[in-house]
Amino acid sequence: MEGIWPLSLFLILCLVLMAGYPVAFSLAGVSLAFAGIGWLAGAFDPAFLQALPNRIYGIMGNGTLLAVPLFVYMGVMLERSQIARDLLENMAALFGRRTGGLGFAVLLVGMLMAASTGIVGATVVTMGLLSLPTMMKNGYDPRIATGTICAAGTLGQIIPPSIVLVLLGDVLSNAYQQAQLKMGIYSPETVSVGDLFVGALIPGLMLVAFYALWIGLLALRKPEQLPALPEREKIDLHHLLATLFSPLFLIVAVLGSIIAGMATPTEAAAIGAVGAMLLAWRKGQLTLATLRDVGESTLQVTGMVFMILIGAAVFSLVFRGFGGDDVVHHLLSNMPGGVVGSMLVVMAVMFILGFVLDFIEITFVVVPIVGPVLLAMGLDPVWLGIMIAINLQTSFLTPPFGFALFYLRGVADEQIATGDIYRGVMPFIAIQILTLLLLAAWPELATWLPRHWG
Repeated sequence: MEGIWPLSLFLILCLVLMAGYPVAFSLAGVSLAFAGIGWLAGAFDPAFLQALPNRIYGIMGNGTLLAVPLFVYMGVMLERSQIARDLLENMAALFGRRTGGLGFAVLLVGMLMAASTGIVGATVVTMGLLSLPTMMKNGYDPRIATGTICAAGTLGQIIPPSIVLVLLGDVLSNAYQQAQLKMGIYSPETVSVGDLFVGALIPGLMLVAFYALWIGLLALRKPEQLPALPEREKIDLHHLLATLFSPLFLIVAVLGSIIAGMATPTEAAAIGAVGAMLLAWRKGQLTLATLRDVGESTLQVTGMVFMILIGAAVFSLVFRGFGGDDVVHHLLSNMPGGVVGSMLVVMAVMFILGFVLDFIEITFVVVPIVGPVLLAMGLDPVWLGIMIAINLQTSFLTPPFGFALFYLRGVADEQIATGDIYRGVMPFIAIQILTLLLLAAWPELATWLPRHWG
């Protein structure tokens, strides 16, 4: 009966979140209500909550988390500067004359936008607004068009500098240290956001390659569903290179400085934010109205993230006060199949939760609970982080509740049936699952580069 309190807390919290109540206040409110009831019932020691001020101070003083508002600012500024529009127009002119070329253009622009912004929702909405009308106007099958846009948009989940990886890196770093201390290792190794960025490069590029291969196969088998664009005027190669150079240079500057060890993720995010402003200025988009709009959007997202962090800190203390850590450790340690069975259960739970919870809630609520247990079983933290990120990416694509589908449905023409969107993402979901299986079979796909870089 000892596990009734923490399990009930978790289940009630999930129900409240599914009911649509604000996440941050649901986390803190439900947890404090359970703490009060548990204290009256003699099942909870309120002394656990005395650690809350230190937790909040630690969140506000966390240098790694400073990268979040800076990366958000960079992404929103790039979105407002119409770089995606220029990229798509030039890529379409370059590839569109071939069967399936527009699909390749959308995929490549989605990849570049993912690497530039790191925000899934912004990428899906931007690509939906810019590319879907063009694809439909030129005779693309609605299923292929919508599936490609959703899949390309969710690449922001895994391709650095992903905000998902920034948050996962911070949470997994703490979980890894807890796991090592429980194992009696009092000089614990660390895992950084930069390690996750490097580890995500090969799996992220694999996904892009698999997506491109699928589009190429469709172009060969069903060319009428991915027609070539009509002939246009001659491509301005100089303009094309100039359009490509700007975002590529920014990506290389941000990621290169992290990978080369020249800058921390926070410092690199600052470089990205300034670089995005320079690009907007170069395009004549850096106005006071733009700065105000970008600042307000960044403040909203950052406030949401840090309020959720504080709510998650309350939940974590109450959950541990009820002995939740021991319950989870007991459940996973006694799972049939050992570490493989435990990993399968955790991934399945996260996949299902991805239907109703955003990656921020899952990262701050679920990962701190299961992370130390899984890492104590000997799993590599970088591999675990990449598996979680791709698993959530798959969940966000999966009907009927995938967030990417909702984003696209919100901007798609009413003539496009929701069923076409659902059917369109199915092949890409299969590709995601294949990538997860390959990572499970060969963890070196995620761990080799971080171990041997430099």
